Amino acid sequence: MLCRTVRFGDTDAAGVMHFHQLLRWCHVAYEESLERFGVACGTIFPGPGRTPAVALPIVHVSADFLRPLVCGDPLAIELRPQQRDGGSFEIRYRFLHDGQEAATGLTRHVAIDAASRRRTDLPGSLVLWLEASRPDA
Repeated sequence: MLCRTVRFGDTDAAGVMHFHQLLRWCHVAYEESLERFGVACGTIFPGPGRTPAVALPIVHVSADFLRPLVCGDPLAIELRPQQRDGGSFEIRYRFLHDGQEAATGLTRHVAIDAASRRRTDLPGSLVLWLEASRPDA
């Protein structure tokens, strides 16, 4: 679980959290979960002079706001990753404020060979993370 506080810069002209911030925090929670499990983000995501053999693009995203979130609101972000098949996974996110669900998110990812851009299997470290993240694990 990741804990954050809604900041003024996260809000729009109406004073509520702007939708793109929710999606940004989904990705931050995903990265932090990988790091806590021991998967260095540099082995999964590209960076200067670094191109992993497998890319993991997001192919679908959705989000629902169930109540307004405003500057100063503390949030807990839960994520539930699940493998869909040998080459894809999804992550469901819950945003909790004062113990109540305030928003949800979903990202779906596929594994592609970085050179050919063709579908491939998920990297082993990611499969282990997905297995360890199962609710029954």
